[in-house]
Amino acid sequence: MSNVVSALQSKVNGDGFADIRELGLQGMITLRGDLASAAVKKALKAATGTDMPGQREIFIKGDKGAAWMSPDELLVMVPYADAQATTDQLADALKGQHALVVNVSDARAVMQISGAGAREVLAKLAPVDLSQDAFQPGMIRRTRLAQAAAAFWMDSDTSFKLVCFRSEAGYVFDLLAMSASAGSEVGFLCH
Repeated sequence: MSNVVSALQSKVNGDGFADIRELGLQGMITLRGDLASAAVKKALKAATGTDMPGQREIFIKGDKGAAWMSPDELLVMVPYADAQATTDQLADALKGQHALVVNVSDARAVMQISGAGAREVLAKLAPVDLSQDAFQPGMIRRTRLAQAAAAFWMDSDTSFKLVCFRSEAGYVFDLLAMSASAGSEVGFLCH
């Protein structure tokens, strides 16, 4: 049996005005269905301890959470070791419901952008208003970074987490590192 490794094996770039880090393995589950359904809300609460997030919201409680991805889709996050058991738990709880539950942990990569310039790093790459008034912790955006699909959220005032496809992890990491390179600061969103 082979050892499971993350896409970039915890690669770090701290050479710029923000730090970029691949965070390693993360359990991620796509849950599609009627997000207003009592059964889906109950299953989510049992699996993560969180309530149903609203549009463009993410709720994290400890090492588990749920992010709104579209009107009928959530990204459920749990420790990597718990991903398959949680997938099975959700699928069992939603038997008979019009729902889809898939463990996508090995198809995704997670990165962290941190430091006073973190907002600016992402603002250079994504068509999202990242000003402090428009984007705050608890919000998530699904968007593109250059040509790569991604979703990101703030986990503190100076730190973002970003999810992308594993197959694009190297490209996304390099985009972020280039955007954060020393001397490229615009200074508008840095605090």
